Amino acid sequence: MPPLLFYLFALITLGFGLNVVIARNPVTSALSLAVSFVGLAALFLSLDAYFIGTLQVLVYAGAVMVLFLFIIMLMDIKSEVLGGKANIAAIAAGVLVAAILALQVATISNQLPHSQDTTETASLNLSDAAKSWEARGKQNLPTISRDLKEGTLPDAKLMGETLFSKYAFHLQLVGLLLLVGTVGVVALSKRDKEVSPS
Repeated sequence: MPPLLFYLFALITLGFGLNVVIARNPVTSALSLAVSFVGLAALFLSLDAYFIGTLQVLVYAGAVMVLFLFIIMLMDIKSEVLGGKANIAAIAAGVLVAAILALQVATISNQLPHSQDTTETASLNLSDAAKSWEARGKQNLPTISRDLKEGTLPDAKLMGETLFSKYAFHLQLVGLLLLVGTVGVVALSKRDKEVSPS
């Protein structure tokens, strides 16, 4: 990716991400989050992470954002009135948490064994990966073994196998939390309509 496009998409991601926090109207915040997701997907595509970039658009900018907008419209949230003093303590705490998170990411990234490798210099020994895959008793997934032996990286298949085997409980838990949140919003909106004077 040319540097100009990288800086453009990075600016879009950061700018609209900042607008998610700054905007007082929740619909504006949700739409800004969707644009930020699209910019992030473009950055993933520039790193040849096509599967993650596609998921970023389909899952986050698509399904999750539709869910957010549905909940916002269902609750009939009005935009807050501008004015009042800024909460300095909350701003300072947010900056502190962001700085700690950035420090942790930088520390962990520098300690990884292949942290200095780029996509051009990093070597993928797929034949050894195929042997290791079969040694772990994964013969019930022949397409992954075949792809590894042929020298292609089945990233979508590996991601799906890991997601639905190692993290199946976590995936179901996240789906349950989204369902509970949606049902809770529907219950709250119905209660508010019953209480409001006609």
